[in-house]
Amino acid sequence: MRTGTNHRGLIVGIVALAAAASCHVPATAQESGVKPESAAVKPDAGAKAIYYVDFRARTAATYGHAFVWFGRMDRKQVEVAGLHPASESPIPYIIGQIFPVPSETGKSYGDLDEAYLTGSYRVVMTEAQAKPVFAYIKHLQESSPLWNATVYNCVSFIQDIARYMGLKVPNEHVIMPDEWVNKLRRLNGGRENQVVALSTILARSGSKPAEPMTAAASKPAESTTAAAPKPAAPRTAAPKPAGPKTSETPADRMAAVY
Repeated sequence: MRTGTNHRGLIVGIVALAAAASCHVPATAQESGVKPESAAVKPDAGAKAIYYVDFRARTAATYGHAFVWFGRMDRKQVEVAGLHPASESPIPYIIGQIFPVPSETGKSYGDLDEAYLTGSYRVVMTEAQAKPVFAYIKHLQESSPLWNATVYNCVSFIQDIARYMGLKVPNEHVIMPDEWVNKLRRLNGGRENQVVALSTILARSGSKPAEPMTAAASKPAESTTAAAPKPAAPRTAAPKPAGPKTSETPADRMAAVY
């Protein structure tokens, strides 16, 4: 009798999550033509720190998403890395609240649209600093096959990138993406819409970036941004999600991220 009750409780919980997630259509890639330099001030033309990683957060129909842009400040091309379930169906998101589900680590719908942006912290680097960082991002994309809402989610993914770069991190990943990005900025002495050099951050904090990856795993920074990858064709026609709310209280947002 107890077993039957437990099973019914689990089914009711999954159905409730399905209802909450049904309004969110996770996405295939979207190109909006937004330039990577639009979110922050460009460095001087002669500056050497022209590579960047931008830690970003955006809204979604239910809850937010955390991801990074990376590339060169003097180029229009931008690469996106972020962890999310590998499906357009809400079912993996529901299952992923309990069990790990297969993931994707590239663009998702809305990642290139400034209208959805809720947080951004951009760190610029020299070519020598960028090479191991970009190689690590690629490595993380290739070695992150699973997503889980509480064990390893989108915030966990970009948190690993920040740690590798030597940044101070909030050390929590089950929070709203914009809250995490804003905490990252405050911990490292940045101001909103400010471009900060990695060398300045490390000198201020006394931190050191992680050891570079092996030569076999590393790729030159040039090769990561020379040509922007084409977005994958959508598997099904999906409507564009509703724009971000003008005001949104914590009660309006689910305590989960993807």
